[in-house]
Amino acid sequence: MKKPAIIIPFLFLFFLLGCGSKTDQTVHSPDGKIIIQFKLVSGVPYYTFHHNSTVILKDSRLGFHFKDELPLDGNFQIINTQYRTFDETWTQPWGEVKDIRNHYNEMKLCLQEKTKPFRKMNLIFRVFNDGIGFRYELPEQENLNAFQITDELTEFNFSDDHRCWWIGAYQGNRYEFLFNETKLSEIDTVHTPFTLETDDGLYLSLHEANLTDYSSMALARVEGTKLTCDLYPWSDGTKVKASTPMQTPWRTLQIAESPGDLITSYLILNLNEPCKIDDPAWITPQKYVGIWWEMHLGKSTWGSGEKHGATTENAKKYIYFAANYGFDGVLVEGWNVDWDGDWIQNGSIFNFTQPHPDYDVDEVTQYAASKGVKIIGHHETGADVLNYERQMEDAFAFCLKHGINTIKTGYVGHGQTIKRIDENGDMQKEWHHGQYMVRHYRKVIETAAKYHIMLDVHEPIKDTGIRRTWPNMMTREGARGMEYDAWSPDGGNPPDYMTILPFTRLLSGPMDFTPGIVDLFYEECQPNNRINATLAKMLAYYVIIYSPLHMAADFPENYEKQMDAFQFIRDVPVDWEETRVLNAEIGDYLTIVRKDRNSDDWYLGSVTDENSRTLEVKLDFLDSKKRYFMEKYEDDANANWQENPLAIRIRKKIPLFNRDSMILRLAPGGGVAIRFIPMTEEDWEEYNYNGPVKEFHHPDPGKLINEYLKRDAAGDFMRSNPWYATAKLHPIGSGWDQAMLISGYKVGSALIDSSQAVCEVSYDLVAWITQNIHGPYLVFGSEKKIVRFELEKTPWGWRIAKPSQPPHILPNVIMDRLPDEDQEKLKAYLKQQNLMYLLD
Repeated sequence: MKKPAIIIPFLFLFFLLGCGSKTDQTVHSPDGKIIIQFKLVSGVPYYTFHHNSTVILKDSRLGFHFKDELPLDGNFQIINTQYRTFDETWTQPWGEVKDIRNHYNEMKLCLQEKTKPFRKMNLIFRVFNDGIGFRYELPEQENLNAFQITDELTEFNFSDDHRCWWIGAYQGNRYEFLFNETKLSEIDTVHTPFTLETDDGLYLSLHEANLTDYSSMALARVEGTKLTCDLYPWSDGTKVKASTPMQTPWRTLQIAESPGDLITSYLILNLNEPCKIDDPAWITPQKYVGIWWEMHLGKSTWGSGEKHGATTENAKKYIYFAANYGFDGVLVEGWNVDWDGDWIQNGSIFNFTQPHPDYDVDEVTQYAASKGVKIIGHHETGADVLNYERQMEDAFAFCLKHGINTIKTGYVGHGQTIKRIDENGDMQKEWHHGQYMVRHYRKVIETAAKYHIMLDVHEPIKDTGIRRTWPNMMTREGARGMEYDAWSPDGGNPPDYMTILPFTRLLSGPMDFTPGIVDLFYEECQPNNRINATLAKMLAYYVIIYSPLHMAADFPENYEKQMDAFQFIRDVPVDWEETRVLNAEIGDYLTIVRKDRNSDDWYLGSVTDENSRTLEVKLDFLDSKKRYFMEKYEDDANANWQENPLAIRIRKKIPLFNRDSMILRLAPGGGVAIRFIPMTEEDWEEYNYNGPVKEFHHPDPGKLINEYLKRDAAGDFMRSNPWYATAKLHPIGSGWDQAMLISGYKVGSALIDSSQAVCEVSYDLVAWITQNIHGPYLVFGSEKKIVRFELEKTPWGWRIAKPSQPPHILPNVIMDRLPDEDQEKLKAYLKQQNLMYLLD
């Protein structure tokens, strides 16, 4: 990849310390908060991790055991220590953010045994502001050449019994399990990422980066709160087969003072090598539809017969739909022969260049090309790696010939069942997560890159940030996805699942969750299953879950019954300039905003667990120099995931600004999805000062505001005012017809309480008036005059009343508070509107 134009010049600081006599070394994060201390205790290497004054990891051991070799775990001395500081900003070709800062302090410790065989081992620690990464290096040396690791001794000796979220390792169904929440002392052996919360309010994620030609790491609890690296073994029991020079993956521990900061940590990516593809311009994020959900519901089949899903006719139906509604691709599963029978046990029969007789690949791909749509191919291997590798080159060449540049691969298999032929010609069985499969997955990535093919891998090896090096490795499964809602015997993913997944599996990288189901009940196909969320929450998934390949998984006819909600799926991008987390609590709720990389639009997604929630978010992420419209897709007042999940309220062209705050109301199991669109000058002219003042009646003035809030789900915005602390403004109506009620705040000597209120229509006249003179006595109504509103007693109750004459108090009072330039602007405006008498 060419060096990005925006890379900031970086500084390398190198120096060597003659450290033969020293046994302790320390390195800090750039901000000084994180401290890593290395020490030798009687020649045995240990490290500790501190955050400020808090001990995160106590003395934790390092080293290796080998087959037929002496352990490399002690009798060390430090030969030298190298320090450096590194700081750059690099650009992702696609991603959740465009630019990533890579800033760390590094300590490299060169160790050597004090006695024969005098073997060498290096340890490299990189300390970022958001965590650490460390790895082993075994340099080329006479006394250590080819070797087999039987145990990596790396420990993570936590100081306390933290709360944690995890899934168990060494299970048949790979990573596809619901997460457990327990104390650290209650776990056994778990997958990474492994997430913890301390009693001090810190959040931790333990994982690995740049998993290359090595076995993947699980974590085994050995005693108390001490974990050790547990590498998935080969069939012969060894863990890693290698030779010097060799580097391990980085062992990583991210740390954050809020759970949302784990989501916006890019430490894993920073520990991977830069892009190896010279020009990745051919790699393009995309949204797609396809022949997939209908098989999971049993409406169609992958195999042959009258229910076969991947027919020419059905594929063209999806292509037509994709072209009409702006989708980039169509996934076709079950297009090739040999799906009949038990294909999970017989993956060796799959042919990746032979279409099924009722699927005309030429007709389908030519029709797709004529519509500007790409076909996404599908290679289900049944976890038969030998068969797939034999055909891989031919399969990718076949795709290239037919204009297919994205492949979804699958490795459905259970446990230690992946076949391998050993050096003696004997059949062995391997794990999905061992070194054999790490090598295979990398071979597929590199071969696909040669053919300019992007990959979406299901039943994958876990993500460790390799997408930085090979950005054609776009997304993967690696957790329970939407398919579990179609057929899982446990009823599918529960309402809290999407409040845990972003803080666990999604910390490792993008996920092809296949969201977008809008027909939440499908009794005819699967009477015991349904979507355990509201429709609004389904829309929010597109912002909450990051993937550069995002599917709209439902049937075309279902979207055409929900066109209003479907609009958000059509609009939401899959490539982002910026990502922020506005509020979060693991297992409870999450709100994320992302800025489109190709426009100035922002998108918000917010989700909750089975409980309803009211969340406040500030809109200061918006450009302060722009005005925005909001398109809001939210749970209706009576929505809930169990009984009324389809109840959705959609409001559009709601004006708002950077200084606003917003109240999000989420139903039980619900969510909110929002698009923020900058106004054009034409928008501003069209919607400013439009619409009459509305009247609302209530028998009790003290309850008018609160009752209206409950009835109409208003109260979305709170605005700051320069002359009193914080004013709560409650919108009434919609668009520029909406009014604002303000109450309960003192302005000078005037108290605006439940007996008096102010209504604003067309809240912002121009930016300078917005910033300087808005207040509870000022309103710019549809007549372009300053008017005041009060509550009046009437025979039928209290009402908001508009007096016949505008008041003279506000402009006169505030004039002295304005800068000279703004005083002149206000005078010019009042003169233009024939309102100069208000200054008398």
